[in-house]
Amino acid sequence: MAPQSGRPPGPANNDQTSDDGTPIGPPSGLSSIPTQYISEQSLRQMLKSIAYDEAREDTYRLKGVQLIDSVRGSLHLPVKTFDTAAVYYHKFRIRFPSSEYNYEDVALASLFVACKVEDTIKKSKEILCAAHNLRQPHDNKTADDKAFESPSRFTVGLERHILETIGFDFRVQYPQKLLIKMVRSMFSPRGNEGTEDGQKFLRVAYDMSIDVYKTFAPIKQSTFTLVLAILELTALFTGKGSEAVNRFKGSQWHSNKASILETMLDLLDLYTQFPKSTKVGARFDLNKLMDVKIDLNKMVSKEGNQRYYPWCDRCAQDALEANPATPGSATSPATNNSLSGSSIVKRKVTASEGTLRFVFDAELARKERDLIADYHNDEYEEYEVQVEEPIRETESRHSSRSSHNHSHRNHGSHNNHNDNHGWSPYQRSRHGSHQSDRPKGRKTHAYY
Repeated sequence: MAPQSGRPPGPANNDQTSDDGTPIGPPSGLSSIPTQYISEQSLRQMLKSIAYDEAREDTYRLKGVQLIDSVRGSLHLPVKTFDTAAVYYHKFRIRFPSSEYNYEDVALASLFVACKVEDTIKKSKEILCAAHNLRQPHDNKTADDKAFESPSRFTVGLERHILETIGFDFRVQYPQKLLIKMVRSMFSPRGNEGTEDGQKFLRVAYDMSIDVYKTFAPIKQSTFTLVLAILELTALFTGKGSEAVNRFKGSQWHSNKASILETMLDLLDLYTQFPKSTKVGARFDLNKLMDVKIDLNKMVSKEGNQRYYPWCDRCAQDALEANPATPGSATSPATNNSLSGSSIVKRKVTASEGTLRFVFDAELARKERDLIADYHNDEYEEYEVQVEEPIRETESRHSSRSSHNHSHRNHGSHNNHNDNHGWSPYQRSRHGSHQSDRPKGRKTHAYY
């Protein structure tokens, strides 16, 4: 088998040619479509691979999102910047444990990246200065202070790491805009009473749209699912707008009932476990929140759905055996505070790390993939050749040994009449004849 050598010359890449003058074709690369959403089952597998400590990591997740929201309010940034920063923060932390990167550094770097993505540009020193003034209000500083030079370099280095982690996928959902439109349609202007009810309803629903980013729901569900879950849960809390919410069917909004119930239960888990860390959990009684959660669990069981949609029990067992938990890194370059002066980022090398190239036209990507395949696929030709080989005839080992013994016996018997040097199984008599084959020790009469 030999590779086929005849290939048409490929398109030149930066006017580079090989030794024989053949233009070098484009690099093969890897064509893939990133997934915007992650299921709960895949999410748990990713968290298990980094030895996720639920109690500790949940606290860091809440503190990180709260820090993003506080700095965003201090810098007067729009809510879409907060949404983007929170999503990037979650996507980074589900791949790297807190033992490798401090959650405050990741939160501020995520906000820095989100400011560039949403075109609300802020310098890294301004973000660090706002975070410092929130932590230490008695020691206010300006963004030009020299204390922020080293942390600024660290934030810029972490920015590139965040971009590589999210795969340069800048798609983020913004539920607040759709939420306001749907609330307006629910409470149509019918006097001052309808306006007041709509405003009270919107205050709770809008704060709940901020709290939902303290869970993993934004990286699991679509925008329509988030908004429908917020509207239905707000109606259960306030007791208003239930009939209007029921008019919104999940199938009409590219969603389903199971996903909406999953998002509602995620919010209720947040409100019942961490009520003081949320905007809505502290407004309502804990017993009322528990009653709503029990009713939703009964609804899930009655409809035959599972807690998380979709869910595969067999896949969960296979993943548990294939991906055991691994301990986190013992050393961390970013476990210190952001102002410690460390500017070195420890990066985890992955198989997909490297320079990425994006083609947004699907048809163009397919044509390019087919063109590249002609220069990087090895083709082989198979052919059969008949060769005559002489077969060597060899005697068997048993036949050669027997023939050798036979010749040796004949030689000895021929010389036995003269010098009696040959070997004979029986002693010969005086006349040269063999003795009889009678048993030894038996006396017989013989004549000499």
